[in-house]
Amino acid sequence: MKTFFIQTLGCKVNQYESDGIAASLEEKGWIKGKKGNIADVVIVNTCAVTSKAGMQSRQAIRKIIRENPKAKVIVTGCHAQTDPESIKKIDHIDHIVCHKDKTLIADHADFFCDERLPLTFKKIDHGETNAFRGFDHAVKGEMTRAYLKIQDGCNAFCTYCIVPHARGSSVSMPKHEIFRHLEELGRSGFKEVILTGIHAGMYGLDFKEKSSLLELLTQINQERPVYRIRLSSIEPHEINEGIIRLSKPENILCDHFHIPLQSGDDDILKKMKRPYDSFFFKDMVQMIHAILPFAGIGVDALIGFPSETNKQFENTYELIENLPISYIHVFPFSARKGTPAYHFNPKTDEGTIKDRCAKMRLLDRIKRKSFIDANLQRKQEGLVQNNPDKKTSLLKAVTSNYLTVLLTGRPELCGKILDLVPEQCDSGLTVRGRISE
Repeated sequence: MKTFFIQTLGCKVNQYESDGIAASLEEKGWIKGKKGNIADVVIVNTCAVTSKAGMQSRQAIRKIIRENPKAKVIVTGCHAQTDPESIKKIDHIDHIVCHKDKTLIADHADFFCDERLPLTFKKIDHGETNAFRGFDHAVKGEMTRAYLKIQDGCNAFCTYCIVPHARGSSVSMPKHEIFRHLEELGRSGFKEVILTGIHAGMYGLDFKEKSSLLELLTQINQERPVYRIRLSSIEPHEINEGIIRLSKPENILCDHFHIPLQSGDDDILKKMKRPYDSFFFKDMVQMIHAILPFAGIGVDALIGFPSETNKQFENTYELIENLPISYIHVFPFSARKGTPAYHFNPKTDEGTIKDRCAKMRLLDRIKRKSFIDANLQRKQEGLVQNNPDKKTSLLKAVTSNYLTVLLTGRPELCGKILDLVPEQCDSGLTVRGRISE
């Protein structure tokens, strides 16, 4: 039997696609190996979100080749899409597969094993008419919660972002396919499915008869193919009252919103080509909190964008500080070749970026603690994960509003939804609770 191994770098969409490739290969009789074991075929699914991610992707490829000198090496993903020439310079790569053909890797794996093709590559044309390419079966992965990619690509072209060049224009999975996958996941025992995409808020806008994310979520809420649905992320200007109300307890959507704010300064937002301002963001977060007082609201903050002054950073800090934000994902700005921001001046020096990130991460800790405290002694539902906590071996449950709670309980509870009460939080922000009878 032929064996394979997949190394994945980058985002949840990449991981979903790697899991889909793996499942397709296993359907065809291939055996999935583990990292460090010799495999017949090794697939590296690369990332290009920053220059550092591209460098890490090339390092991962070289390491894979050293560890598997006789394996056929297939490279795909965003770095392979945006900079195939740098990949071609690495010796012993057998095939480079463009994004559009990722779902076909399993169909051609035997051929890849037997033949070495010239390293040709198809670049993405943003004006080209695309069609969504998904996997034939629902991607189950190895986690308690399943992911479903409902959309790919992006039309936004934020000035710092390479992703539209890597993924092409926005395309959406047809609704009937989404429901087929959700029903399959529900029958397989998954209680939660996370809807993901490169720009999920654009769902349905590419259809001949235009649809929307709200329309999709409303239909899912009516049909209930799984117990609960979570959005992986959603842009500030694509959140509306209808989506927020679908997160009320009687509905299917989790009361958790991960929102890429990036900056809280209006001038920086304009330079980033973000289609909202700080006042809009403030009103939107306050609307979520008014309708859903215990909702988890996370944000991305991109620190050190070119020309960002101390005052502009403080505007971002104060905006987040004064809103009911649950957590902050802090990213230092990294100039990405191929984007407009790569040429923006003046640059913010690395020391300043480091200091600002450190300050924002301290605020993240304050926000997390405040969110935890608001949830202590509050009865709510949690989905028990398949993987116990590594330090304590206790069960680990995730609530609808994205709080992780450690519990004492039997292993048979893994994969089940149960009532729990968060009871205490230690200095490391680890939350312990009890199962509610």
